[in-house]
Amino acid sequence: MNITERFLNYTKFDTQSDDRSETIPSTSKQLIFAQYLKEELVREGLSDVEMDDKGYIYATLRSNMKKEVPTIGFISHYDTSPDCSGANIHPRIVQQYDGRDIVLSEGIISSPKKFPELLNHVGEDLIVTDGHTLLGADDKAGIAEIVQAMCWLRDHDEIKHGDIRVGFNPDEEIGKGAHHFDVKKFACEWAYTIDGSDLGELEFENFNAAGAKVNIVGVSVHPGYAKGKMINANRLAAEFQHLIPEDETPEATEDYQGFYHLTGVESNTEHASLSYIIRDHDRQKFEARKDFMRQCANVLNEKYGKGTCEVEVTDQYYNMKEKIDPNMHVIDLVLKAMQACDIAPRVKPIRGGTDGAQLSYKGLPCPNIFAGGVNFHGPYEFVSIQVMEKAMQVIVKICELTAEYND
Repeated sequence: MNITERFLNYTKFDTQSDDRSETIPSTSKQLIFAQYLKEELVREGLSDVEMDDKGYIYATLRSNMKKEVPTIGFISHYDTSPDCSGANIHPRIVQQYDGRDIVLSEGIISSPKKFPELLNHVGEDLIVTDGHTLLGADDKAGIAEIVQAMCWLRDHDEIKHGDIRVGFNPDEEIGKGAHHFDVKKFACEWAYTIDGSDLGELEFENFNAAGAKVNIVGVSVHPGYAKGKMINANRLAAEFQHLIPEDETPEATEDYQGFYHLTGVESNTEHASLSYIIRDHDRQKFEARKDFMRQCANVLNEKYGKGTCEVEVTDQYYNMKEKIDPNMHVIDLVLKAMQACDIAPRVKPIRGGTDGAQLSYKGLPCPNIFAGGVNFHGPYEFVSIQVMEKAMQVIVKICELTAEYND
């Protein structure tokens, strides 16, 4: 089976996660694919293949060397985003893309005028959707690349490598992918998530992240007799949001700039609840942002009375750079692998999170490497077959270079 067939087979499974669910995994349909993937790994001859009751899969490609070398791992998630349907995906291949508009279906056009990144793939074979679902390259492309790399190493014994561990998990798209990942069982010195976007991406910096819940207590009185009595929580919610700097929102920031993002509002006269996410790459600025949210609450409490506004801030994950910096050999190996594969590295910060960030803080240094998908989480998602093949080659080369690591 080649990498394209493998990926297309994976897209037949609906593995959408659900951020409203309290179960693990968040949707039972993820387990259907997980069971299939487990059986595939067994068929392909990997060792120690197991899946726990939460859908986490672990397996090993055994070393073909006599000497001991570091055990490394490769990880991808199999859930797809709640933002767009992952059911009944109908992918098709656009062979030798010519740089023009791609008609996904009647009235739905993927155009380089809107998505200029298409032009980076002229002459390549692109897998696209029919415009009604996402594709699922995030991150089934990563899974296909890892499995294909393990099969290639299995069939090419002349390429020396140590023990290679692979891990596949649910619920990354809702921020829970690493929560139940068993780092001790995985037993690697370091690992890589294959979950980045376009060719050459290498990421080992991400946001520090927190969620903030703002609760506002109002006083409801008949509006005809409300003077001096009513405290309208609806209006206070708007007042709170007005305290947030307009130039520190996702719409106004890029690169290393942090932000506050209002993700939801539920409100009536008596009570209002606002949900925010807080992001910053710099740890000190991150802590200052959390303090600022509390200060905004104090402004309302001083104006309308103690207890009017409360802010609950919960840390979600931290910048993996703090854990990668002492282990830069992990990055050097990727850079050497990309160079050997004739790929120009594109090192950039993640304006978001990754399972690798949480895993790094659990003791497993774990930067993120490109998987090839572009325009994630929507119907204009696509992946280049040639980029998937390049990602597979990088994985193989990392394994080969790691075998020489102690020389």
